[in-house]
Amino acid sequence: MQRRNFLKIAVAGTAMGACGGCASHETSPKAKKTDFAERKSGGGDSRIRGAFPILSTPYEPSGAVDYGVLAKEAKFVAQCKCQGAIWPQSGDSCDLLTVDEKLKGMEEIAKSLEGGKTVATFGCQGGTAEEMTVLAKWAEKLASKYKTPIAVISRPPDNAVSQKDLKNYYLELEKCVNRPVIIQTAGGINYRGPAPSVELLIWLARHNPGVFGYVKEESEGSKCNGRMAAEIAAKPLIHTVFSAWGGWQWLHQARRIGSEGVITERPAYADLLAYIWAQMENYDMNGTLNDAFAKYLLMLNLRNFIPGDDLRGLHLYVLQKRGIFKNRLSRIYEKKNGKTAIPKEPIISDMKLTQAQKDEIETCFASLAPYLSAQ
Repeated sequence: MQRRNFLKIAVAGTAMGACGGCASHETSPKAKKTDFAERKSGGGDSRIRGAFPILSTPYEPSGAVDYGVLAKEAKFVAQCKCQGAIWPQSGDSCDLLTVDEKLKGMEEIAKSLEGGKTVATFGCQGGTAEEMTVLAKWAEKLASKYKTPIAVISRPPDNAVSQKDLKNYYLELEKCVNRPVIIQTAGGINYRGPAPSVELLIWLARHNPGVFGYVKEESEGSKCNGRMAAEIAAKPLIHTVFSAWGGWQWLHQARRIGSEGVITERPAYADLLAYIWAQMENYDMNGTLNDAFAKYLLMLNLRNFIPGDDLRGLHLYVLQKRGIFKNRLSRIYEKKNGKTAIPKEPIISDMKLTQAQKDEIETCFASLAPYLSAQ
């Protein structure tokens, strides 16, 4: 086939995909119920499972947080029928925002999600337990102020060096809240301590099943799936185990291990994540799970073509394309002697793309059309 003909076909395919599902698409063979790991009841709060995107923090040209866009992003995630919306939780929002910025953003999200079903899940953590308690007490205050379902997520503190430190940290968090706490097993860029052991997670769940028993399993490498299997085997003490790491292993972990949702900073694809979760819940009744998940991975795989931050990067273009973000600005870490560090003053970066990169994003995004509810 000559190259010019290939390009014509590619362009035509893109146009068809942009019709929002009007074009036919091949579906994967329907999975059988037996293709999925046996689902044991985890008890706990049934709302803490499913697609929980982490919101990306939007910024004004001045570098200040754009709270209006943040609220709009939370509403978008809810309109996409995601079960939860998380903030502040990724590295840029955990480390590069002030406490006051976090408190204000949390309230804007609680207000924007009031009266709905999407769980506003607030990241309550810090370099120390003291920093974490400020945010946790605020989350509890917001729960009494707004008619919004609210939960908490917390990663290990930067200063923890032992399982005892982690245990004490989460017991301090327990004193501040009376709602589900999702424990993220990985820390931030400055964290050098251990992941909370499976034994500790089970102990906390037994100690207070109303608060603990929810896990975002984000351990590195081959440890992740083994830990996840052990946590799920501990049901009903452990209520829900979420997939993480961008959702790269989500399909495998849901089918073969039994994870019950995903937590990832991919809000640009909130409706796609919600669709994938619905298919998992229905044991791939429509026979589209493989195709939908493959199209999601197609977007993630663009990081190999477009250098930059894996969490935000090119996905800011999609957020802007979908009318949610006004720009592609980010606060970023600084590099010191080859190491990543938190700057004393905010450093603002604008995500620049070549026309070829934009064209590739557009083409890949068009293939998602059959699975998107918000066009």
